[in-house]
Amino acid sequence: MSALHPTGEQHDLVLDDVRAVVTEVGGGLRSLTVAGRDLVVGFPVDTPRPLYRGSVLAPWPNRVADGRYTRDGRTQQLALTEPDRGNALHGLTCWSAWRLLDRTASAVRLGARIWPQQGWPHLLDVVVGYELTPTGLRWTVEGHNPGDGPAPWGSSVHPYLVAGPGRVDDWEFELAAEQVLTVDDERLLPTGLVDVGTTDLDFRAPRPLRGVAVDHAYTGVAGGARATATVRAADGGGVAMHWSAEDLPWVQVHTADRPDPADDRVGLAVEPMTCPPDALNTGTDLVVLAPGQSHTAAWEIEALQP
Repeated sequence: MSALHPTGEQHDLVLDDVRAVVTEVGGGLRSLTVAGRDLVVGFPVDTPRPLYRGSVLAPWPNRVADGRYTRDGRTQQLALTEPDRGNALHGLTCWSAWRLLDRTASAVRLGARIWPQQGWPHLLDVVVGYELTPTGLRWTVEGHNPGDGPAPWGSSVHPYLVAGPGRVDDWEFELAAEQVLTVDDERLLPTGLVDVGTTDLDFRAPRPLRGVAVDHAYTGVAGGARATATVRAADGGGVAMHWSAEDLPWVQVHTADRPDPADDRVGLAVEPMTCPPDALNTGTDLVVLAPGQSHTAAWEIEALQP
């Protein structure tokens, strides 16, 4: 009998010197390496997934203030999955068991159903796809509405990128975004949209991350269908993330500031999103799926050579 791991079945993918592991629990990315070099912060097979590493975020990314929103004249109350800040965080699929749909040696597709439940009266099907490339990974998330009424939808993914040796303070970051959402200190909820040039959160030119704490959503990202964020180590090598800024107009960036030294600033979370934080309340860029309608978003992670 095979071992029963805390994240369920492990789907090992291989393409030449590119390797990844995708998990049944959460349908998430446990590891990604190119020529033995980590591109994301992973975790061991014998532990539950920590800190949303490699998670699929659906049917909303980021925070819902107080876990409460109103839709179609009814107020809904979600479970507060970020209780210390009083928010509902990162959707409903992070701990779901995802079923295998199909796979090859270098690709896999998993599916999960979001059933109507407290705070979420909608039926949704979600499919996540992983396909290795010669330099990394292509990652897709599709939401489909099989129900008989409209359903709100938002999605993202949550890798902590690794540029090379060291930690966040040893790397530099570049993101050509013109605006950023300011947040309150206690709950990290949006307070206003401002030009990045008026803040210390401007990464339009490559800039060291040392001493800079970021947990903010950016928008106005350049690049159109090929937007890019890059994280580089001192030797010039690193990792890039690519996405369509037309499909994913927001991107959360988080320097992973943690009280535990083992987790503090070990990777840079880069999370291109369909909508900003608290979109279930504001409606900003919120997708609404009609019955029978689907929405697909895609991300790529690429190793950069020195």
